Amino acid sequence: MIKIVIADDHAIVREGLKQILSDVPDMEIFGEASSGDEVLKFIRDEGWNIMLLDIAMPGKNVLELIKLAKHQSPQLPILILSMYPEDQYAIRMLRAGADGYLTKESAPEQLVSVIRKVAKGGKYISPTMTEKLIAELNPNQEKLLHTTLTDREFQVFRGICEGISITDLARHMALSVKTISTYRSRLMTKMNMSNNAEIIHYAIKNNLLN
Repeated sequence: MIKIVIADDHAIVREGLKQILSDVPDMEIFGEASSGDEVLKFIRDEGWNIMLLDIAMPGKNVLELIKLAKHQSPQLPILILSMYPEDQYAIRMLRAGADGYLTKESAPEQLVSVIRKVAKGGKYISPTMTEKLIAELNPNQEKLLHTTLTDREFQVFRGICEGISITDLARHMALSVKTISTYRSRLMTKMNMSNNAEIIHYAIKNNLLN
């Protein structure tokens, strides 16, 4: 039996996933989480076989959650299930330790088969994403500016795009305001930008916002 943890801050999404999985004989819902902090409790728990993890939840950042989960239990698979575009987010999530990336748009048709694959130790990204990964091996391939950011810089970048203040970001990330400001300065330098409006415009242009 594949025991599943569903981590998503939208109750309607969790209910939809439970409905999709309700008639699958070899799967059952072990538990639900609606925030990063609730996910932490499951990371410390035992008894589940796979976690379906959303990217954008309140509380602890998803990249940190993935790394913590893999440090605690490297063998337990994590499948990212998100509305964000695969080509913009999948690589960063896989580098952090996720075992697969599935868009919510594709979930109704592919969820059960992808869960089975990942639960058995496999990895999953779409065929289209596989082609993009192969293309990235080309040293002459031009990289988007946000892909040059570190995970911390990317967290701050995401926060700015979502209109979160430096003070609130510092609280969410458990860092000082000064440290967050330093990350902001670094990412602006890397992306050759001078203000938040340029960052937000870039995010919209590259389909990085839901």
